[in-house]
Amino acid sequence: MNIDHTQVFAALANDTRLRCLHLIAKNDEVCVCEVVEALGISQPSASKALNTLKSAGLLSDRRDANWNYYALNGAMPKWMTAIVSTIVAEVANSKSYAADQKCFQRLNLRTG
Repeated sequence: MNIDHTQVFAALANDTRLRCLHLIAKNDEVCVCEVVEALGISQPSASKALNTLKSAGLLSDRRDANWNYYALNGAMPKWMTAIVSTIVAEVANSKSYAADQKCFQRLNLRTG
């Protein structure tokens, strides 16, 4: 895997992208529509944030009919995995990130 270190750190330097990364890390796989609902952002904003994280090598995606699902990239080097784990652990206690997770859980209780 060819990693551009600058691109990785640039991708992490945005609150919306960090919120997306946190949500995915906490829930294994997340649909774009779930990101939109849980974070209260527009679909284009969610897609742009997710694509930036994917381009940096942090996420992988799969398509199922009309839906795109994102997960942490299982092929990330150890140093990237350590950074993601540290970030997720650090922001997990933040009120806004905790609120995103609660909203996601409520959404999945309604649909799942």
